[in-house]
Amino acid sequence: MGKAIEQIALERGHQIVCKMDKDQSEGQLEGADAAINFSVPDAAVDNINKALHHSIPVVCGTTGWLDAYGEVTQTAVEKDTAFLYASNFSIGVNLFFKLNKILAQMMRQNQDYKVAMEETHHIHKLDAPSGTAITLAEGIIENSDLSQWKLEDNGPDTVSIQSFREGEVPGTHSVKYVSPIDEITIEHKAHNRKGFALGAVIAAEWIADKKGIFKMEDVLNL
Repeated sequence: MGKAIEQIALERGHQIVCKMDKDQSEGQLEGADAAINFSVPDAAVDNINKALHHSIPVVCGTTGWLDAYGEVTQTAVEKDTAFLYASNFSIGVNLFFKLNKILAQMMRQNQDYKVAMEETHHIHKLDAPSGTAITLAEGIIENSDLSQWKLEDNGPDTVSIQSFREGEVPGTHSVKYVSPIDEITIEHKAHNRKGFALGAVIAAEWIADKKGIFKMEDVLNL
């Protein structure tokens, strides 16, 4: 993702002033107008805080660290800067998030349908379910009478999520409503990772002069 983000940022006329990896650092973070963090979950909070403590707006796409979300957003506010987290920066996925909420609202009146989700990613992905799947499940819960999501659980008040790790799949997510007589499915399938990288760069462009806590739907005016 880092290489894809760098390529797109350069193509869009930006300068990369700092690159950080677990074993090396190149350039000076202090000179950045915005920082983009895609890392492993264990490194996310430290990476984010390094930028926030320099009052640099941060865009973060790492999942699996959200137990520290309150701490991070508090730091952003204290440092008078901005923070934006998204489980997925793809413009298509964020439209899919919106469609998922609308469908959940419609299906609330149709109790014969049971909802279930599936997500498939490459074998290198560390967390399961994916952050995108969790966002989809939360969107359903907010707009239905269901109260929780769980892996491999078909309880009456539960959004069931199945996670698969196969090959180099960039990411596929489906939401299915099944009744005794038919079913309705919506699906988003990423063909490559360019959409994620492009969305992250667009978010960084948008947040560079902002202060506050934001979501991708703010960037896309959804």
